[in-house]
Amino acid sequence: MTELLSTDPELKRMPTDLDFARLQFTTVLYYLNCTNPDNGLVRDKTDPEAPASIAAIGMALATIPVLVERGVIIRKFAGKIARRRLESLLEYPQGPEPDASGYKGFFYHFLDIETGRRVWDCELSTIDSAFLFAGALTVAAYFDGDTLEEVEIRRLANALYERADWNWACDYGPTLTHGWRPESGFIPYRWRGYDEGLLLYILGLGSPTHPLPPEAYAAYTESYEWRNLYGRELLYSGPLFTHQLSHLWIDFRGIRDAFMREHDSDYFRNSRHATFVQQEYAIRNPLNFVGYGEHCWGFTASDGPGWTTRRIGGVDRQFFDYIARGAPFGPDDGTVSPWAVIASLPFAPEIVIPTVWNFARMKLGMTRLYGFKPSFNQTYAVEGNPTGWWVSPYHFGIDQGPVVLMIENYRSGLLWNIMRRCKPIVVGLTRAGFSGGWLGA
Repeated sequence: MTELLSTDPELKRMPTDLDFARLQFTTVLYYLNCTNPDNGLVRDKTDPEAPASIAAIGMALATIPVLVERGVIIRKFAGKIARRRLESLLEYPQGPEPDASGYKGFFYHFLDIETGRRVWDCELSTIDSAFLFAGALTVAAYFDGDTLEEVEIRRLANALYERADWNWACDYGPTLTHGWRPESGFIPYRWRGYDEGLLLYILGLGSPTHPLPPEAYAAYTESYEWRNLYGRELLYSGPLFTHQLSHLWIDFRGIRDAFMREHDSDYFRNSRHATFVQQEYAIRNPLNFVGYGEHCWGFTASDGPGWTTRRIGGVDRQFFDYIARGAPFGPDDGTVSPWAVIASLPFAPEIVIPTVWNFARMKLGMTRLYGFKPSFNQTYAVEGNPTGWWVSPYHFGIDQGPVVLMIENYRSGLLWNIMRRCKPIVVGLTRAGFSGGWLGA
């Protein structure tokens, strides 16, 4: 692996396949360095006081096949890592008690990294549990051998996924809720309209134990918004991550549900359009933020300078902390996220690659430990900072996975090919009404 660590930090040329291999390697080190080896729990961010994140654990599981196939860890040892994570999650207490790890098969968003129990009175999160289940199903599909270790990985992963009670999470409604708290009950928000919830419904529909009815997916899609943005017809969602996270695992090229058949498109093509919309918004830069342009864009859920207002150039600028930024309708405070651009690499490489090159020249950490800093804001000046403007001081576990997985899907299609063998995914897509392409074959 020494070859991957030697690189020109200035990157005075367009990134090559080797550059993306290096970026994968430095980025995936997060899951090796920020994991508790006793239980496999993964820290939410690089703050040493941060708890574990269920979504980060799911991303870490999903990157294990990449670690093996790219020669970072041998298959036998990678299997041991996967097994230990799954064992811990299944051992942690489930129940209505406020200090449990989860309830009805779902998990709290954040867990104590030592004990695996709920912290911060956080919510039981259906979507973050979905990322965990997708990661578990990834290793179940990948470790398909007949050794005792690989058989046990499949058993543990399926047990973790199959105990989730998807109908309970609907709270007697047609759609899935965002989650639940033992102190107050279900969160009064539901997964409706296009977003990362697409993955959530496919997993719920594919369950062999507590499957959602097909009507749940119809209820999710009935509030879709088809729009014309900058001359592009697409299914609208503002933050870029909503067009990416389901695609980490599922190859949507050529497969269509009823909505996409009606609009003669598919979700992959839709994400391509959304990527170009983001770039076009940055080129137009209607709010005149510093740095935006053809090779500086990427608006998504990310860390930010903080909840504050500054008067800059005679204009009062409002800035945000961690929030889901979007384009073209905002919110927008000048914060750009390199990881979100890289996660669109399979959709639009012709605009992603030059943008990655520009970020590399801005010295945002492409070749350093954990890869690119997750977000920066050139409008928000910071005295004493080497860049002169705000850069996130942390890396986040949920941001690292999309970089590793989508680079790999661009390079080899590895995750997409693995998940084509995942029965719950295939069943979920079929029950949602998808057909055509590889699904038909």
